[in-house]
This record gives sequence, structure tokens and C-alpha cells, in this order.
Amino acid sequence: MSSSPLAADSNVHRTAPLFRGRLGRDARSGHYAVPHRYRLHLSTACPDGLRLAAGHSLLGLDGSCPVTFLPAVPDCPGGGHAALRPLYEASAHHYTGPALAPVLSDDWSGRIVSTHAPDILRDLDRFPRDGRSSLYPSGTRSVIDAVERMCADGVEDAAQRAGRAGAGPAERAAALDVLLDTLGRLERRLSGAEYLVGDRLTAADVELWVALVQLDTVHRCHLDASAVHRIAGHHALWAYARRLAARPAFGRHLDLDGIARRHHGSCRGLEAAGAAVQILDWAAHAAQVPDASRR
Repeated sequence: MSSSPLAADSNVHRTAPLFRGRLGRDARSGHYAVPHRYRLHLSTACPDGLRLAAGHSLLGLDGSCPVTFLPAVPDCPGGGHAALRPLYEASAHHYTGPALAPVLSDDWSGRIVSTHAPDILRDLDRFPRDGRSSLYPSGTRSVIDAVERMCADGVEDAAQRAGRAGAGPAERAAALDVLLDTLGRLERRLSGAEYLVGDRLTAADVELWVALVQLDTVHRCHLDASAVHRIAGHHALWAYARRLAARPAFGRHLDLDGIARRHHGSCRGLEAAGAAVQILDWAAHAAQVPDASRR
């Protein structure tokens, strides 16, 4: 089940995963899910890092797969982290690209297993969990995959295009239509339901919650007040986001200051009227999380 970690194309775009190793179910896979062997390196100011932090907490893996938390704002050119440079150099001969997070590393070899967040979350689900529920219950894979695509294309990408500096009115309006249509479909799914899939939390909820955090804390800043008002009108969706923010596995990882600093440090867009119309008071909901549960 393991694969070669280094992608064939060394000129791959910096946001594409360079390492795609996988954890198998037994020792014959090379990398297998054994406690105390692997380590996560992530920043919770980054969407992928926030997803992994929430999933890691839901799975109760603090004792078997430790997490190294990285600064909100990368400290190297290209969005890399100096702390990850030794891992990248040990894993790819003469590596010269940015040392990007998140990373799942193998403490036994001192090398990187994967930098691909969706694979990492699925592989964390393979660890022994002391009775904790799987984030990928049997029979839900296709639904979870569909939610991931909706969040990536219909929420995050559409919101970014709707607020992109230099985009024409028609382009921005079309992207906003995609965003509102996607939110509407998710709203209908959550009307009268606590979770997206069945009667328990799954990876689909982790994916959507992080997409909503990004929508309100980052993309909202580039949308006009009318667009933000229409987005905020999806009451079941935002009530759902509020409920999850009050849970320790989600709320304790909210680094609102870090998200803001990371956004302002890399954003080239223009602030729009929607910046003044916050949809949720994330800080207040995160404050509901018991102090003992915070890292």
C-alpha cells in the first residue's frame, strides 16, 4: 500500500503535493500505522493544517502521533518553514523547493511520508483509536468525497474567484452564483440534521467546517456587503458551524489572529465592504471550549 514518496515531476506547482507516501495496514506496507512512529507538522492558520488538527483531535491521537505546531506565518521564501527544511532535505536529494506544511513524518527514518493533507487524514484514521469512531465509516466514502469536492470547488475556489481583484463583474457574479448554489445544497442537507453524513461526525464535517471558517475569516474580506448578507442567510449552515466551534476538537484549534496574519501577509486582493460584516463571532464560540482542552 506504500508508494514512492517523491513525485516524478520536480517542477510541480508549489501547492501540489510533492510527497505521496501512504500508511498501510500491516508491516509489509513499509509505512504502517504503528503508535509513536509518526509525527504531524502543521499550522492551524492554514486550512489543511486546521483540518488535520481537528481530525487528529477527533481521533484521539495525541498520545500515539504527536503534533508539532508551526508558526502561523511561514518564515521562509515560497511559503516554507525553516523547521521543516531538514526533513525535506533528508527525503529528497538536493531538494531546493519550499519546505511546505503540513507534513506527516516518520520518526524512525527521519523522512517525510506525505505532504498531501487528504491522504494524511485518511491514514490517521488507520491508527488504533481506543474505541473512537472512524472519520470514514463504512459505506460513506463516496458521500465524503463529494463533500470534499463541493467544499474545494463550490465554496473555497468559488469564494476566492468571487472576490478576486481585477476580475470583471460578470466573472465575479458567476463565481458568487456557484458559491451560493453550493451553500444552498449544503443548507438543505443540514436542515433538521446535526451532521452531514448519518448521525455522527465524519471527515465530511471536518472538511465543511474548515471551509466555512475560511469563508468567514478570509474570503469574506473581499466580497461586498450584499454578497456577505446572502451568504449569511444560510442559517442552518452557520448554526452548524457554531455548534462545531464550541466542541473542543474544533474550537481549541482556532487561531484567528494567526489566520488574519497569514492572510494579510500573502493576500494581494482589495478589501471590500463585506470585511465589516462578520458572520460568526468565532472567538466567542471558541471561548466556550474548556481551558483544559486547549493545547
